[in-house]
Formats: sequence, C-alpha cells, structure tokens
Amino acid sequence: MYKNLAATLVAACFFLPAVQAQNSKPATEPIKAGFVYVSPITEAGWTRQHDEGRKAVERALGDQVKTTFVADVAEGADAERVIRDLASQGHQIIFTPSFGYMEPTLRVAKDFPNVKFESVTGFKTAPNVAASNARYYEGRYLAGIAAGRMTQTNVAGYVAGFPIPEVLQGINAFTLGMRSVNPKAQVKVVWLNAWFDPPKEREAAMALFNQDVDVIAFHTGSTAVMAAAQERGKMAVAYHSDMRKTGPDAQIIAVTHQWGDYYTARVKAAMNGTWTSGSVWGGVKDGMIRVGDFGPKVPKKVQDEILAKQKRVGSGQLKPFVGPISDNEGKEVVPAGQALSDAQILQMNYLVQGVLGRVTR
Repeated sequence: MYKNLAATLVAACFFLPAVQAQNSKPATEPIKAGFVYVSPITEAGWTRQHDEGRKAVERALGDQVKTTFVADVAEGADAERVIRDLASQGHQIIFTPSFGYMEPTLRVAKDFPNVKFESVTGFKTAPNVAASNARYYEGRYLAGIAAGRMTQTNVAGYVAGFPIPEVLQGINAFTLGMRSVNPKAQVKVVWLNAWFDPPKEREAAMALFNQDVDVIAFHTGSTAVMAAAQERGKMAVAYHSDMRKTGPDAQIIAVTHQWGDYYTARVKAAMNGTWTSGSVWGGVKDGMIRVGDFGPKVPKKVQDEILAKQKRVGSGQLKPFVGPISDNEGKEVVPAGQALSDAQILQMNYLVQGVLGRVTR
C-alpha cells in the first residue's frame, strides 16, 4: 500500500526550495488533476481518505479544476502505465498516494517535465516531483492512551502490514501511549505482509481476540478488523477513517489523516505558478493528523483527556518518543530526558518494551 521506507528522508517538515512551476494553464481553462489509488474506494480506509482529499479540491476550486481518478492500480508496471496515461491526457498535476508508486512516478516525471507530480508517502523528489507524508505516530500515541484507559485485560492487539519504519513508529507510539496511563499494558502484534487483504485482516483479528485481547489497532487498508471487533463484542481503534458505520459499538476512537487542505494548496500552486518541489511531513500541528470520532463506550472524562493531549501534541509540548525508552529486548534506545529526532524516527527498526512480537524481515 504505502511502504514508506523513508529511513532516508531527513526531517522533511517544510517545503524545500526547488524548480518553479512552468507553463501553467490559462486561468480560463480548468486545471486537470489526476489521482491514482492502490485499492478500490471502500467505505473507509486509506484510499477513501485520499478520495475525500480529491473531493475537497473540487469543493474548494469548483469549475477551476477537473479531477480524474483511477482506482485499484497495482504497484509497479501497472502504476507506471496509468500515471503515464494521465500525463499524456494533459493532467497538469498528478497525485500518487502509495509508496510503491514512487519509482514509477519518478520514471514518468522524467518524460513529462512540465507536469507536477505528488508522491505521497514516497521520499524521493525531482524538479517536478514533490514528496509528502503524515506523522501518523502522533495519532497512534493518543489512541494508545484511549486503549490504556479502556482495556480490562491490559492486553491490546495490533494487526500490522509490513515491518517498515512507518508501521513500527505506529506500534511503538501506540504502546507508549497505552503504557503512559496503564503501565501493565501489553501489545500483541500479528504481521500480515499485506496492506489490503480483508480475509487475512479478519483472521488475524480473530486470532488476537482469542488471546485475551479486548482492544485492537491495525495498520491495514480495510474495515475488516473493525468489523471483527464489532462481531466479537471487542473494542477497536479505527485507522485512516472514522469507521463507526462498521463498528458502531466497537470503535473507541479514530486516527484519521486529512489530505484535503494539502491537496487543495498544491493544486492552487500548480494553477498560479508557485508550485515547487520538496518534501513535507505534517502532523497534528498541520491538521494532517487528528484523533476523535469517539464511540459510545468512551467516558467524557477520557475524551476530554485525549483532546487536551492532542492540543499539547500540536503545540509541541507532548512528544511521543521521549526517554527513557527501551526496546522489547531490554536495550535502552532513548535515554531519559532525550527525544528522538525526525531522522531517528524515520529510521526506526525496533519494537519498544511492552510489545509482544518481533520485527520480521
């Protein structure tokens, strides 16, 4: 889905100076913006959030923009073909939100120097290719606090896609958030080695529920884990989207990413000639990550606590990765009083104390 191997992406939380936009279309003609999606557009999930971003562009710009999307495009050769087709059809800006689209995007960009490309979750840039991603781990930490307050068994589950830094950041932040309010809490991890496989996601969730897990989180692309929690009478943290339609009783909180403002700003920049390449890594402060959408089981006191801490994360007063932190083999990875730098977070390759699992390779 979005294998963000951005261990080499360095502290990219601002746009870097680069090549100015070229050959903008006349204001009388709508700009054409293309979007490529790695899975079908489902009721909720990764692709749904990006399509909501596309719709936000349409609402903001009206008849000044014409958007196109192609869904369920496999990473690799299929992606390159679709991206090339969109560029050939006159799209002036193309968004490719999946890590496996990064290299195909770069290859196509070389042949279309006047087209702007947005590699979402990629980390490589070019004069006409920008990269962007979100600090999902900030929301994961806050969701962990909710899980820590709500669990009765002190055991959470985590259904994970691939053991890449972005996923490890999420598991670790969730565990640290949980143990910040419930030191006895443990998190059991199941690796799927897949981003979007609803049957496997459901099977992993059911297996975890059979191991004393009463609250579950996931880093996969469908609503299958939430549906499993609803069926089993357990609790779950929604990811990507609000999933209360799927789990009206199960959902305790949602970690959502919001792409509308970013996508709209980038299309506007392509329209008015101010688009530049570079990288952005936005979080709660930037409105790209937020938690909320509480379920009916969550007491108001807990909701208020989490929303207050979300403000502290946004202001920089609360950082998820501040020592002392040890990995789950007992090695100190962050000394007391120190915080991980962005570069260290992006290179994360371990699981913290409290996680029952291993980083599979």
